[in-house]
Amino acid sequence: MQFLTKYARRRTSTTQIGALKMGSDYPIRIQTMASVSTNNIEAAVAQAKRCIDAGAELVRFTTQGLREVESLKLIHDELHRDSRYAAVPLVADVHFRAEVADEAAKVVEKVRINPGNYALHPDEIRAKFLNLIAICKEHHTALRIGVNHGSLSKRILAQYGDTPDGMVVSCMEFLRIAVEADFKNIVLSVKASDTLIMIETVRALVAAMDKENMHFPLHLGVTEAGEGEDGRIKSAVGIGTLLAEGIGDTIRVSLSEEPENEIPVAQAILQACGITRYKTEFVSCPSCGRTMFDLQQTVHEIKDAFEARPDLDALHLKIGIMGCIVNGPGEMAGADYGYVGAGVGQVSLYRGQECVLKSIPQSQAVQQLLKLIEQDKQ
Repeated sequence: MQFLTKYARRRTSTTQIGALKMGSDYPIRIQTMASVSTNNIEAAVAQAKRCIDAGAELVRFTTQGLREVESLKLIHDELHRDSRYAAVPLVADVHFRAEVADEAAKVVEKVRINPGNYALHPDEIRAKFLNLIAICKEHHTALRIGVNHGSLSKRILAQYGDTPDGMVVSCMEFLRIAVEADFKNIVLSVKASDTLIMIETVRALVAAMDKENMHFPLHLGVTEAGEGEDGRIKSAVGIGTLLAEGIGDTIRVSLSEEPENEIPVAQAILQACGITRYKTEFVSCPSCGRTMFDLQQTVHEIKDAFEARPDLDALHLKIGIMGCIVNGPGEMAGADYGYVGAGVGQVSLYRGQECVLKSIPQSQAVQQLLKLIEQDKQ
């Protein structure tokens, strides 16, 4: 597979979500979902601010009833009092009740609906969905059609089972109604807790849209990924696989943790896919018998030195840390700077592939590396 570049990204239309634009002409947006009760206004506002401070570009709130719609408006109004948070769109996550989605569309920038919760005859679905679309048009509200593997309608399950095909059919049924109504301010998602099902379903949805000349932005995520290492690995595999294929316009890492913890993971996935850099990237070898210093300790020492210098960390450099000269310079190709073992207690420093300081004492190497970067940035 060809390495991902900005030209490999799947082309999409643009969706306007408040002041935020989403689609292939714009960066991949990072979002999360609040875990506190929407009716706890103070806690909800505080959590939203923490998420935005961490880098979230959209924040979603569960909105199961009309009381939550009222609370969401208060949250929205409170966040808009501060310019640091006012530009970040809020998303109402609505299940089961169409009238709740209708009201939510009047107070926030985006509403997410789950087609699986519209357990109605297709004609009834059309009428209720067209009503929501009319409200979204009037209030310039974006809409996410979000299908979940575990909540397909009985009608879809009876015909397709809980399969990728069923998920795509459910999503396309609603999408066609929106397109016929000339409503295109849409984002789509098809999520599953099974990583492979999620990947297969997103690919199938893209193919289905392509056949009908539809090119809407896609929201990626492995739903209910879990917590800790398990949740991070599942999310990285599912989201990262599709991003590497050029698919995806917004991502959410679904962890059973505080929502602000999801943001660094999403950033790390984007950076690992070569899409962007949010922080300094360190490339280091696993070490072997040729390494003549404590590589693990040195990696920590260099990382700590960058964390203590936010001005350098903000350059978003790629730093190679290699144990020896045998494979070091070649393996760190693409790094901005390199720290390479040159012998017992000796290190050579590189700018790109050029050795600029050769066989200096290891005790001085980290400070010399920082000094080199400092000189270059002036």
